[in-house]
Amino acid sequence: MKIRILLLCLLCFSLGYAQQEDTPVYWNMDVTPFYGSILLHNTDISHLIREHPSGVIFGFNKQTFGHEGWEAPFNFPDTGVSLVYQDMKNSTLGHNLGVYLHYNFYLLKRKLQFRIGQGIAYNTNPYNKEENFRNNAYGSHLMSSTFLVFNYHRPRLYKNLGVKAGISLIHYSNANVKAPNTSTNTFAFNAGLIYDLKGGTNEEFIRKEQPEIRESVKMNLVFRSGINESDIINSGQYPFYIFSAYADKRLGKFSAIQLGSDVFYSNFLKELIRFQSISFPELEVDPATDFKRVGIFVGHELFINKLSVITQLGYYVYYPFDFEGQVYNRVGVKRYFGDKWFAALSLKSHAAKAEAVELGIGIRL
Repeated sequence: MKIRILLLCLLCFSLGYAQQEDTPVYWNMDVTPFYGSILLHNTDISHLIREHPSGVIFGFNKQTFGHEGWEAPFNFPDTGVSLVYQDMKNSTLGHNLGVYLHYNFYLLKRKLQFRIGQGIAYNTNPYNKEENFRNNAYGSHLMSSTFLVFNYHRPRLYKNLGVKAGISLIHYSNANVKAPNTSTNTFAFNAGLIYDLKGGTNEEFIRKEQPEIRESVKMNLVFRSGINESDIINSGQYPFYIFSAYADKRLGKFSAIQLGSDVFYSNFLKELIRFQSISFPELEVDPATDFKRVGIFVGHELFINKLSVITQLGYYVYYPFDFEGQVYNRVGVKRYFGDKWFAALSLKSHAAKAEAVELGIGIRL
């Protein structure tokens, strides 16, 4: 769970860096109740979908006005913190309470708001083999959580008070740090209020010219690690190590394309190979099968100030043991420290099936 704490610290530092100390700060807050349904993304959780979950999202938002060069091209997004409480309306699943860091992006003359948040959630009733064996969605109290919100957004309709309404998607998962981890996705309708904490006339937006970025191909070296467990409950948590090398080419101020390879040392596969060779002889798994994998990938990096978002799609070219298929994907964030060094946190998965949360450090040469 230390990985999630490090992610919050990483994003906190990034959001704090984005605003100069000598510029004015404008804050607003919002309160948004929601009501929805758990989506049946996996038939294994069908017994957990009974009623309609409800909850509330509290948001605290710091507005940007273009004092930093990255703000205007992204249409002056907000940075902020969200608190989410959700009653799963099922005693087996319990209740979730989460804290998130978020960005608010705006479209259609700032009347449509898109919020994306990443954080940590606490579940009150995770899996327990004696007391709560039916909860195969949450294997631990602490989970990573992501939420997306699309709202029609009208601030300051009456003095400092405004309204918003739209739809939300909230995801909870511990990313296979501990089994079980079937996870849940809640789709909900929401409506709420916005309150401007400063009042008065808003500051005018500033559009600064940014210099063109011209770079040759750069080489990246990354080491990632963490712990995870197979889907077999109580099979044990094991460390993994990933060595990555890739080239990237900037396409402009905010984007780069990537091409590279990964070498995976996933120790949980050692135990899974041993288990299947003994318990399921019909699978004909050789206990001496190599647990290592090698993949090649293409990717994209979106630069937002010192923070960037990565998306990668890979294919195993060395794949001696069949685990979730030969195609994998990775999404994550990077925080640059200076021109070369960066920290990274990412989720590696096979389609919608998470394998691991990866904490990494790298250099861009």
